[in-house]
Parts: sequence; structure tokens; C-alpha cells
Amino acid sequence: MRLLALPGVYRPDGDSEMVVELLRKTTRPGERVLDVFTGTGVLAIAAATAGAGDVWAIDVSRRATICAAVNARLRGLDVTVRRGSMLKPVGDEGFDTIAANPPYVPSIEPAARPRGAARAWEGGADGRALLDPFLAAAPKHLLPGGRILVVHSSVSGIERTIEKLEDSGLNTRIAMEVENPLGPLAAARAELLVERGALPQGARTERIAVIEAHRPPTMDPTPPAPLTEVGQLA
Repeated sequence: MRLLALPGVYRPDGDSEMVVELLRKTTRPGERVLDVFTGTGVLAIAAATAGAGDVWAIDVSRRATICAAVNARLRGLDVTVRRGSMLKPVGDEGFDTIAANPPYVPSIEPAARPRGAARAWEGGADGRALLDPFLAAAPKHLLPGGRILVVHSSVSGIERTIEKLEDSGLNTRIAMEVENPLGPLAAARAELLVERGALPQGARTERIAVIEAHRPPTMDPTPPAPLTEVGQLA
């Protein structure tokens, strides 16, 4: 999928394509879909093209929201684009599918605030600085029977994500998974990842997984808790 990406906006890579493939195959006609950390709008566009009825795209980056809006408009797709931190821009809206490709590469200097395109991948000391707040907030915005699709690498803890989603009462599975050589960013930080326990000694591969978590149709609705601003890195 060819998309406009202004300088400083992350161009979709293989991890995004995994979620795109799932959205293309499984989006139900008319469903409500939310793409968080949208970047170019790739996940929102995939859902809208697959027949979703009400699609939203969110990013904290002004340039990213411009790209998402333009890319949707060029394809004649109706996508609601909002700028803001995490899920705050949706208020108390509920969705059938919430999809996300958050920043998840452990940062070399966790305290430093990333700039430009680096905001799309820098995920703090363990790669979960934005992932964990997303996992805490997203289940509260799922409609009965709805699902979360989130992709990230084993260097930021796939099993930990599954546990957190299951603790929220969601039925969780790995919907898609591949093992690849470490990407350029992770490979350059391999020794640091070993020191932090994110990578076994000598390992130079990572698992990339799309985790799918469903809210049971009969689960009692929980009103969204008030959201505080999170210093988003993507």
C-alpha cells in the first residue's frame, strides 16, 4: 500500500502489514474501528477498505494526522482523524475493533524525549512505556464481542501483553506470528537488550506477533475511566 509519509512520520513496515492482512480478512461490514498510533493511517485505511462503517484514526503527531487524513481522502474513504494522546480523543466512544502498532523498541536512553521519526519506535526502557497504558485503556472502549489487535516484538514481552489482556477479562490469542532477524534498530541495541533481559545471550532474532483479544459478548460494560495525558513517543 503506497501512502504519503511526511518527514518524521513512520512508513509502515512488516509489522503493520501483518495487522493490515488480518483487518482485510476479518473486518465485518459496518463495524466501528479505531486505529491508535495511526501514523500514515495504514490500519484505518485497511479497515475502511475492508468495509468497516465508522473508522477513527488517532495520533499525537500533527504531521501523522495530516498524512492519515490525506491518505484516506485520496482513496475516497471516510475516516475520522483526531490528534491527541492515546485514546483520549475518543471520549467515551466504543468500538468493535481497536488496532494498534505502538512504539515498542526499548530505548537506549529511556529518559530522553525522542524527536521526529524516532517517536514512532522508541518505547522506553523495556519497550512498554506506551504499550502498557494502551493495554490498560483500550478494553474499556470495546463494545460487547469487540476485539483488540496489537502488534509488537518479543523484545518487549509478548507473554506479558497476553497476561495483561487476560487480566482485563479478554479472551486472548496470538493471531499471527513470525520470527525474523532483529531489525536494524534492535540489532544495534542487541547487547543492551541482553543486559536488560529482553534478549537471550547470543540471540539475533525476534518474534513479531499480532495479539488478538476479544471481549465476551455478555461481559458487563465498564465505563471508560478518565484518561490522563501520556507523553506519547509515536
